[in-house]
Amino acid sequence: MESSIIVNSSTTDFFKLVNNPIKFRLFLLQKLPAAYFSGLRVEEVNEETAIISVPFKWFTKNPFRSTYFACLSMAAEMSTGILGMANIYKSKPAVSMLIVGMEAKFYKKAIGKTKFVCKDGAAIKEVIQRAINTAKSQTITAKSTGYNRDNEMVAEFLFTWSFKAKSN
Repeated sequence: MESSIIVNSSTTDFFKLVNNPIKFRLFLLQKLPAAYFSGLRVEEVNEETAIISVPFKWFTKNPFRSTYFACLSMAAEMSTGILGMANIYKSKPAVSMLIVGMEAKFYKKAIGKTKFVCKDGAAIKEVIQRAINTAKSQTITAKSTGYNRDNEMVAEFLFTWSFKAKSN
């Protein structure tokens, strides 16, 4: 099954949605309440890069006075997943996405706002296109790197995503 439809005006619509703080916060509240209450924010998102931040506050801290690893993981995952979601938003055929693996390394205590950066947008788009063209599940491992306010690396995450075109 050959298809050339993957990124179209729907991708642009998706970027408008997630770059609108009010609409995005409502989306989080409805679909990802833990991300909403943790205060995750889209700092930047485009076809190539996503930057998601997580604050250091009462809700995200651990007993060791740093950001709880699960909150860091949530922000890191979102920085990779949002690039996948942008490319499957209203796509025809519809494409499902699922995390099938994760690896993390922590380098420094996260004691302030942490920004996670994923620059794998082009590779993610290519894998989704391959999933549509082959009608078979395709995987990609996307990297998200977390930085503190001094631009020091705090953590590094690898998320393996699976994409599969749904049959009509």
